[in-house]
Amino acid sequence: MGKIHIVTDSTCDLTKEELMEHDIKVVPLTIQIDGKTYVDGKDLEPVSFLELMKNSKELPKSSQPSPGKFKELYEELGKNGDQVISIHMTGSMSGTYDSARQAAEMADADVTVIDSRYIAVALAIQLREAIRMRDEGATVEQIVARLDEVRKNTRLFVVVDTLENLIKGGRIGKGKGMIGSLLNIKPIATLDDGSYTPVSKARSHKQVVKYLFEQFTEDTKGKTVKAVGISHADGLQNLGNPLMELIKSTGFTDIEVKFTSPIISTHTGPGALGFIYFAE
Repeated sequence: MGKIHIVTDSTCDLTKEELMEHDIKVVPLTIQIDGKTYVDGKDLEPVSFLELMKNSKELPKSSQPSPGKFKELYEELGKNGDQVISIHMTGSMSGTYDSARQAAEMADADVTVIDSRYIAVALAIQLREAIRMRDEGATVEQIVARLDEVRKNTRLFVVVDTLENLIKGGRIGKGKGMIGSLLNIKPIATLDDGSYTPVSKARSHKQVVKYLFEQFTEDTKGKTVKAVGISHADGLQNLGNPLMELIKSTGFTDIEVKFTSPIISTHTGPGALGFIYFAE
C-alpha cells in the first residue's frame, strides 16, 4: 500500500517545525500591495504585513494558487501510486479550494480535496487530526469521515476591531459600516458554515470577551475540550489576553496563540481576533 501525502495552503497556522516533521506540503497564496506581489509565508510575515497594509493606498488583494501549481505537486507526489489528501481554507473566502479541486480532476494522481470550511488554527486542528490518523495507518476514507466529525465539533468566532476592511472587501455595506463605526460596534461572526456570518455585536471589548466566554462555556458543557486557539491580528491586548484568562480559569490551559496570516488580516483588518475551540 502506498503512502498518503498531505497538502495544505499558507493560511493553515501549523508551525514550520510541524510542516517539516510531518512532511506537509504547502502551496502558498500571494498578496498584491501597491503594485508589488508577495508570496505568503515566504517573503511576507504576519507582523510586518500589518504595517504594510496600514500604509497602503488600497486594500491588499490576495490571490489563490493556480490549478497548474496544484496539478504539478499532485502528480509529483502521486507518481508512485501514492495518495494525496489536500485540505484547504474555507472556499467562501478564497478560490484556493476550487483551484485544488480543478487540479485534482486534471491530475494523473489519486487526490482527495477537502474544504475545511475554516481558517487559521481551526484548519490546523483538522490537519493535525489527518496527520495523526495517517501515521496510525488509517485509509483516506477513514480520514475524510473523521474530519467531517471534527468540523461538526469545532467553532470559530471572528471579531473585528474596525469595519474598514470588511467594507472595502464588500463583506458589509457602507451604510451599515458607517453606523457601526459611529456607534463603535464590534461585530461578532462565526465561520461555522464556512462563510462569515454575523451572530452578535458588542459595544466594548469587555462585552465581546463576555459573549465569547459564555459561548465557549455553553458549547463545551459535558464535553472534553481538545483544542483552543486564538488567532489575532495584533488583537491580544484588548481581547485575546482577557479571554485567555477566563478559559484558563476553567482548567484548560493549553491555548494555542498565533498571529494570523496576511491573507486573513486582509479580510479582518488590524486588531481582529479569531477564537477557535474543538470539543467532543
